[in-house]
Amino acid sequence: MSNPKQKRAAARLAAVQALYQFDMEGTPMASLLDEFHRHRLGMEIDEAQFADAEVAFFDDVVKGTIARRDEIDELLASKLTEGWSLGRLDKTMLQIMRAGAYELMARADIPTGAAISEYLDVCHAFFDPREAKFLNGVLDSVAKSVR
Repeated sequence: MSNPKQKRAAARLAAVQALYQFDMEGTPMASLLDEFHRHRLGMEIDEAQFADAEVAFFDDVVKGTIARRDEIDELLASKLTEGWSLGRLDKTMLQIMRAGAYELMARADIPTGAAISEYLDVCHAFFDPREAKFLNGVLDSVAKSVR
């Protein structure tokens, strides 16, 4: 049985995957959420056990990030160093940044350090430490603007 922290961590990872799928395939929101609820969250697929996730938190991060995407992207773009644009970012990294920015903007119930740390953990699942430092810098800058 997962503890609440593990369920939130699983929800964040799944949210990044759902946002990636939404971005790449344009899967309608209702279908996307339904697919994750029925087939991904807490399920076993090809002998890989997907961690039990906090479904309401997953839904909030996915729906909120998509609903506020233009606002989030504008904020993120303003935090990138010169010569960088959102279009130049790896697509997975972009979804991690979007979800992290959403949480910092909309979830005042989650401490800044915890939100950033959790998305760094997600980042480590896909990238090496150099990219994690980059993500940390961007999310820290976002936090200073919105909190």
